[in-house]
Amino acid sequence: MANIQHIGIVGVGRMSKAIAIAFAYAGLPAQLIDAKERPVNEFETYQQQALQDISKELQLLVSTGFLLQADVEQVLGRISVLSKSQAPEFLQRCDLIMEGVSEVREAKQQIFAWLDAHIPADCIVASTTSTFLVGEIAAMVSHPERVINAHWLNPAYLIPLVELSKSAVTSAQVVTDLQQFLESIGKVTVVCNESAGYIVPRIQALAMNEAARMVEEGVASAEEIDKAIRTGFGLRFSVLGMLEFIDWGGGDILYYASQYLQKELGERYRPPQIIQTNMDKQHNGMREGKGFYDYAQVDVNAYKLQVMSTFVNRIDGVGLKPKFNVLH
Repeated sequence: MANIQHIGIVGVGRMSKAIAIAFAYAGLPAQLIDAKERPVNEFETYQQQALQDISKELQLLVSTGFLLQADVEQVLGRISVLSKSQAPEFLQRCDLIMEGVSEVREAKQQIFAWLDAHIPADCIVASTTSTFLVGEIAAMVSHPERVINAHWLNPAYLIPLVELSKSAVTSAQVVTDLQQFLESIGKVTVVCNESAGYIVPRIQALAMNEAARMVEEGVASAEEIDKAIRTGFGLRFSVLGMLEFIDWGGGDILYYASQYLQKELGERYRPPQIIQTNMDKQHNGMREGKGFYDYAQVDVNAYKLQVMSTFVNRIDGVGLKPKFNVLH
């Protein structure tokens, strides 16, 4: 793993501050860098407000029991905010840049041109953007092989996942180094190729739009839909991955259900070709020994037991375990 010690987080917005907390909680110094030039007095006010915002987030974590009050000052003490004019000296020794400026192309181009003039050639450049492909970011700097997108989910200091998106020219070593570094502080990483929406936002957008559409159509109230998501959809998919769940139930079941929904609700429910292909090959999932996963070497009974045990514990943990003998 690369020895990543000097981390610059460019931009001092909500996501950048949450990432700073994640690094500081892990015991690392986190250097926030203001992306705008400001007069000294204005910057001092801005700096003070940013640190106050972070302090409030830490107090919220204390209230939830996630962080001890005795540790707040230690975590806060690892976070600092530099003005843009103060930053070049620090940038010269940076090992990792996390960029979190506004999602405007001109703003991105300006900040990357500025960074490119100051950071070392081997500094990993990771953009937290949710709207620009990694190749677009890589084109804004020299040494595009060191550029990767690192998409954190809010709140970044709590959600384990960081999605890493690589371009065709991103160095394999950069991917490995950033993965190992993030996992060393307790994050979970996934790697995807250059594609709009990464993994979670792409799936999430479809689900959220469908939920909103059901309110629009009068299918159910917002309260009823969200209750269904929290106690059904959300609980189930916190245990089984989505493709794992297809294998669990059977890809053919999804295919026929999708055909019905397509007929009733529209083309957005048309199943992808891979579902039809798997059916043709009799690769419908666990019962046939192969689906999206290969079960040939899997002890299926042990696997089912592990999944069900996790599910039972999850239901019990949120206070939704069925009541035994309640009507006896």
